[in-house]
Amino acid sequence: MLRPDTVFRMKPALVLLALALLSGCANRQNPTVGSIPDDYRTNHPISIAEREQVADIPVAHGDRRLSATQRSIVQNALVNYRANGSGMVYIMLPSGSPNEAAAYRLSTDIADVLRKGGVRQGNIATETYAVQSPDAAAPIRISYYAMTAATGPCGRWPDDLLNTAENKHYTNFGCANQNNLAAQIANPADLLGPRAPGDIDATRRGNVIGDYQDHSQSTSEVWQESRSRQAEY
Repeated sequence: MLRPDTVFRMKPALVLLALALLSGCANRQNPTVGSIPDDYRTNHPISIAEREQVADIPVAHGDRRLSATQRSIVQNALVNYRANGSGMVYIMLPSGSPNEAAAYRLSTDIADVLRKGGVRQGNIATETYAVQSPDAAAPIRISYYAMTAATGPCGRWPDDLLNTAENKHYTNFGCANQNNLAAQIANPADLLGPRAPGDIDATRRGNVIGDYQDHSQSTSEVWQESRSRQAEY
């Protein structure tokens, strides 16, 4: 039979043992930190889709031939079309503007540049569009569809910026950065995976290896000469 003083000393140990057993039966939940899943790359993802591309060419009412600046705009649009575009290329001429006649004259040169650049005659079409201001010199527009990288529109401010109790970014955070990054991507297919390796330039590789061997040999001679001078001392 246990003495009363022995039972009294065992009570704290029994209480600790009971608490340990109860803690093992508790429902454990991993804490969720609100700032971890909040990523601007997830909120504003860069997607690849076929979108309309428009290049505006300024036209003066006295223009009769494409200038160097105007021709460069057409050629830049042609490069993008050949790299990422397909289908029709529309030459949109302003209708009802003071430079309407000049735009019509330049359309022949634009179509000629496109044909010489590899666009088939059947894929070039000339159309008109209504200008908003009859007094303004409206541009010629080259319109086509191409695969491009882009994000959704920016400027969403649904919540109060001072309400940061959950430690999350505001809705518009990172949107402009994602749009700028998407605009700098020359080949949208690079987002889907790495490019295939290209052909090896055997001449360049031979020159690099030859330069490396010559440099290694000259370095070895300098090192040996330095060691011999140290041995003399």
